[in-house]
Amino acid sequence: MKSKIISAQRAADLIKDGVTIAWTSSSLLGFAEEVAMAIEKRFLETGSPRNLTVTHSTGCGDYPLGDTKGMNHFGHEGLVKRVIAGHIGQAPRLGRLVTENKIETHLLPQGVMTQLWRQMAGRKVGVISKIGLGTYVDPRLQGARISEITKEELVKLIEFEGEEYLYYKPFPIDVAIIRGTTADEKGNMTMTHEALNLEAMSLATAAKNNGGIVIAQVKYIAKAGTLNCRRVKVPGVLVDYIVVAKPENHLQTAATAYEPALCGETVAPLAAIPPLPLDERKVILRRAAMEMLPDSTLNLGIGMPEGVANVAVEEGALEMVTLTTEVGNFGGIPTSGSDFPATWNAECTADHSFMFDFYDGGGLATGILGLAEVDADGNINVSKFGPRVVGPGGFINIATSANRVVFIGTMTVGAKCAVQDGKLVVLQEGKKKKFVKKVEQITFSGTYARKVGKPILYVTERAVFSLEADGLTLIEVAPGLDVERDIISAMEFRPRISPALKEMPRELFMPHWGKLREVMENNAH
Repeated sequence: MKSKIISAQRAADLIKDGVTIAWTSSSLLGFAEEVAMAIEKRFLETGSPRNLTVTHSTGCGDYPLGDTKGMNHFGHEGLVKRVIAGHIGQAPRLGRLVTENKIETHLLPQGVMTQLWRQMAGRKVGVISKIGLGTYVDPRLQGARISEITKEELVKLIEFEGEEYLYYKPFPIDVAIIRGTTADEKGNMTMTHEALNLEAMSLATAAKNNGGIVIAQVKYIAKAGTLNCRRVKVPGVLVDYIVVAKPENHLQTAATAYEPALCGETVAPLAAIPPLPLDERKVILRRAAMEMLPDSTLNLGIGMPEGVANVAVEEGALEMVTLTTEVGNFGGIPTSGSDFPATWNAECTADHSFMFDFYDGGGLATGILGLAEVDADGNINVSKFGPRVVGPGGFINIATSANRVVFIGTMTVGAKCAVQDGKLVVLQEGKKKKFVKKVEQITFSGTYARKVGKPILYVTERAVFSLEADGLTLIEVAPGLDVERDIISAMEFRPRISPALKEMPRELFMPHWGKLREVMENNAH
């Protein structure tokens, strides 16, 4: 039997100019860092490979910890011709080339990409979906084309049975670079220490069925035929080459070498999670948590929404819901910071694309997501900030398909507030307004949401808004605040004010709340 084990440098030598390389990754989880380092090194020393197309479904890099890992390795002019991704915000070096209009860039919804790869594996026609209608992905707006030099259309508007859909075209994958924990000599690969399965099987199949090659980066090698077949996630017939990585180039997350509770090996004591301090962010998280339904499934977005899990733990309500992450984990508590999107004590880890089947089909009762910009029509931008483009990640899928969506964030950027005696006090106004006349890019379409009748809330520390037929409507105001002075003045437009305007619950602004379980039980009626 010919050995499949090669060095990272030999793997880099296999990459030809102009090919399309697909990577498993989410942040640095599941990313073959050692192979990427070798490709960058070869390019800097020889000028090859050149004009690559790189594709990955989620953010892939070490930002904000740094700017040297993940897709940052490909931030060199001439190395990459085109990127097709769901998010590039964690790779500022690559993002700079996008901003400078030096590489073609398509930023597609994360869930669509994972499903597209699965369709490509079976040589299907592509993905036909309502996900993305009304957003910048819609060809009537940008068609997901980001840089000016991006001309090819990967998204088309079609009509089927009298309804509008977006058609996402397949594209060939020449090289799939995947990651696992152990491979035997035949290439059978397990993922026992990985925090996620991601899309390794789909990408490997798509590359092989296109006549391409598959390179697997692992931590360990086992004798052929000794691995438990139930633990093998990618069969050896799909793996052409194996690279055994150095430990420092095969971290479990961007910040952690290995934590057994992130891959089901142990169960961590979550009761030790400390309560969040009482501030305006905790008020927002508590108010968002009030929208949870008992015995339901939720998704919490990256950043501030992660804190809803902390509130649920503090209130003893975590067992009333099942938290999920779009990358495949059911149950437990999503990690935060640079360990995200791993999960503490997950109950099930599914493949990436299967989770989006669950989401897109309506399995999510509630999505709690962040907001960066909101306009009077309820549109939201979380994907573009001035010259910096980051992409949507799973935001578009979740915001479109969840039965109910709660967007959360502060009213302005950089405001100083205090929570005192059951009231909110604005000490200093922020430097930038988030509620603007027109969002810079439409990542969530309020117009489409109103058309389909989806319930939408926008929760801030000062006020709560709902999306109604007439647009954004103010429905709640924080105790201690004046509507005109503290809310309207912090916006670039005047929202509709509900005739039934009421005060946000004062208990949210007290050191101890203790009412979440009761609120959730009432939500069931």
